[in-house]
Amino acid sequence: MTSTTLDQRTANSGRRVSRFLSVGIVVVILALLVVFFVLPVIWLLLAPTKTAGDLIHQFPLSFGSFDQVGKAWQHLVAFQGGAIFVWLKNSAIYSVGSLILTLATSVPAGYALALTRFRGRKILLSITLVVMIMPSAALVLPTFLELNLFGLIGTVWSIILPFSFYPFGVYLVYIYFATSLPRDLLSAARIDGCNEWQVFWRVAMPLAKPVVGLIAFFSFVNNWNNFFLPYLVLPNSDQFPIQVGLNQLLSSTPSFNPVAGKGLNITSPELALAIIIAILPVLVLFLFSQRALVSGMLAGATKE
Repeated sequence: MTSTTLDQRTANSGRRVSRFLSVGIVVVILALLVVFFVLPVIWLLLAPTKTAGDLIHQFPLSFGSFDQVGKAWQHLVAFQGGAIFVWLKNSAIYSVGSLILTLATSVPAGYALALTRFRGRKILLSITLVVMIMPSAALVLPTFLELNLFGLIGTVWSIILPFSFYPFGVYLVYIYFATSLPRDLLSAARIDGCNEWQVFWRVAMPLAKPVVGLIAFFSFVNNWNNFFLPYLVLPNSDQFPIQVGLNQLLSSTPSFNPVAGKGLNITSPELALAIIIAILPVLVLFLFSQRALVSGMLAGATKE
């Protein structure tokens, strides 16, 4: 046996060990993802099918019965006279209203920062970046004081106006227009007699459908899931969005709050069902927005 053959066998053995280690690492990572992300979702989906006692004593991933789902639904709807429907309606009003204002402000602002030159442009862009990377909780107190100064606490505008301030959307539009919008196309539109508003609305906006769709999706999800600000500025339960309503349901669940009323019939299955209902609008939007984003990209494509 020559030294060349030994070297080849050693190299092949090293490759097999390396491949085995790589596969093992991938399997471990996938197993951790399943344990920490997939199993909790499965448990959440199965929880409304069982009673609170079954959740403790039965196998966590076992299926109960559809009758128990019906009972959990009845108890949830009976809570405060159907408060969950009011919370869902409020979340829809806050999220959609803020989304409209977000698109009306973020897209023109990003376009102006990308394609126009004016004094203070770099400072304004830097401020947008700083605010974008700041934790949202850090802005809650100054936002609360400002809303209180204008007497907006407890009104629908105390939610819609702060939600409409979306620096991430401004920066996303800025990046898109600064890197992807053909300047020759804008110049040709100006030569054809279009003013700046017509250039923006007729030329830039059709090409920006993908980024507008992204902003709309992320803004809606961010608004729908926001908890801290509505929790502070809304005093009445009939004004709560669904996320704050879930906190009220949690405080009415005896397993989480021992002093909760016993006659409310709100237990872990009802709470799990409420969480699923709160997630559904975002999930449906995500499923349908994929096709909308793809069609927007095709509609905004330029042809040579």
